[in-house]
Amino acid sequence: MYNGETADDIAKRKGLRYREDILDNMGSDELIANLFRISQTEQKLKRDNIKTEIDANKAHYEVGSKIRKTIKELGGTMPEDLPTPKKV
Repeated sequence: MYNGETADDIAKRKGLRYREDILDNMGSDELIANLFRISQTEQKLKRDNIKTEIDANKAHYEVGSKIRKTIKELGGTMPEDLPTPKKV
């Protein structure tokens, strides 16, 4: 969903410390998109009876790509372009 970025890439871009949770460092739009991706992928894994890690990773990528495409079609901001909220 992040245009090919890995979790490590995202953490570095956001300036996170080692083992700091990426989901805890998202604004509402970015978090909602990610939770939707997670939810839809979980449903796909169950519905399609996906068992292997390779197939699960492929499913995550496919769902993320479709969500990214929808965000773009709606004129939304791509997840990697959303600001990281300031820490309080």
